[in-house]
Amino acid sequence: MRETYLTGIDIGTAGAKASIFDLKGNVVGSAYKGYRCEYPKPNWVEQDAHHIVSSGMEAAGDALAQSRIDPGRVASISFSTQRCCTICIDHSGSLLRPLISWQDNRTAAEVKDILQKITLERYYDITCMPLNTTWMISKILWLRKHEPQVFEKIYKIIQLQDFTLHAWGVDGYYNDLSDAGFYGLWDPYGMDWNDEILDLVKIDRAILPEPTPSGTKVGAVSKRASEKTGFMEGTPLCVGAGDQNCAAVGAGVVENGLLSVSLGTAGATVVYLNQPFRDPQRMAMVTHHVEQGRWQLEGYQAAAGSVYRWFKNEMTGLGDAPEDVSGKDAYGILDEWISQVPAGAKGLVFLPYLASAGTPRWNSEARGVLAGLTLSHDKGCVARSIMEGISMEVRDMIETFRRAGIGIDHVRIMGGATKSPVWNQMQADIYNRPVQTLKTSDAAVFGAAICGGVGAGIFKDMKEGVSALVSIDKEYRPRKENVKIYDELYHNYCLAYEGMDEKGVFHSMAKMQEQY
Repeated sequence: MRETYLTGIDIGTAGAKASIFDLKGNVVGSAYKGYRCEYPKPNWVEQDAHHIVSSGMEAAGDALAQSRIDPGRVASISFSTQRCCTICIDHSGSLLRPLISWQDNRTAAEVKDILQKITLERYYDITCMPLNTTWMISKILWLRKHEPQVFEKIYKIIQLQDFTLHAWGVDGYYNDLSDAGFYGLWDPYGMDWNDEILDLVKIDRAILPEPTPSGTKVGAVSKRASEKTGFMEGTPLCVGAGDQNCAAVGAGVVENGLLSVSLGTAGATVVYLNQPFRDPQRMAMVTHHVEQGRWQLEGYQAAAGSVYRWFKNEMTGLGDAPEDVSGKDAYGILDEWISQVPAGAKGLVFLPYLASAGTPRWNSEARGVLAGLTLSHDKGCVARSIMEGISMEVRDMIETFRRAGIGIDHVRIMGGATKSPVWNQMQADIYNRPVQTLKTSDAAVFGAAICGGVGAGIFKDMKEGVSALVSIDKEYRPRKENVKIYDELYHNYCLAYEGMDEKGVFHSMAKMQEQY
């Protein structure tokens, strides 16, 4: 019997990764191509969508070459894509302007305009999304107000899932159900664009794409894409999902009691929901799970791994190289510093809001804060505080879920941060729950491959794909002595945020930064 393979491609914020898997979950070929964000003004973040797609194709071609398999044995290709990216195209499919990133916070005025028309409570009750500058609704209104010459030419406003599928050979534009929620115009339980909100903000549903379940075959690799990548023309293309939705299934989060934590460029927590749920505090967002007819409760962290990378590049003397001058791994050096410092970083508190605060604070004016410094603190203390602060924001999300009545028994962690045993154990201690790593830590690209397996008919559903492919690598259990310290540190973390917010410090700093 000829062996069959699945290809997953993750179109991330900082780069594209392609991996080819056999049906035991083993990686037979993998490649990565990086790209950059552009920051034309404070709070603006944009990217070149064509370059992103080309990089994904290049990574896919390299992965295929590395695998040395017959391209005809690839059963499907599917995509995990960064979410909430606003792409404007005309009738010919041409880009009208650069992609507006999910990290972009230019639309505070538009959010205020929306709140003149609908209350925060009513908005959340329809969309299950706390209104903020991230969602595409405010970006659409910004475009209409500030770039009318672009807006009048728009045929569709799409995201990277639709754009990538089309570039590979799909006719039309198919947005996955999970990404539909990030327009801020979608009812996840009514399964449709919401006419009440569309009417209030005067957005025509004709410019929106066609939401489609993950794991749906929608086309095949075109001759042009085949020539660029080496994949066989006619290979099935299947709808994937947003990166965190793919990562949840790639981590095996397909049953109650499991939480996934991804500390990539941004951070995300995901809890599986087998029935409709709205956060009574209206703080956590609900999106579609890749398993049709199920949902996931999410926490969103605007910057996670990117904060740690910023610290390494700008504040440690290690720069942006993966190794120091002696050839030692730069992140390994940071682990050595951190391991010499006790839990709690000798009382330092770090608020990791370098790109605003997401769940559960939802404050676009929040900024990064390092509090508690004394002359006794060294670089190791600061490094540990940065790592702890990023994880404390996840703890903040877990506490929100707990107050909403959501039970969490185990945490599965993924992404580049899992390479650090220090950070893995730290998370178990901060969350006070067993933390598990995965044999395939790149859960987003893995989840995309599972979506493709369903679309190709190899698996009857997502749960069967998870059962066949996903497996646990290691488990870290919380240490009681550190749990107590981190409970106290979390209390101080909350006090630090509340003081900065309630006294207007965040607002004052944000206003001052507008001039730069």
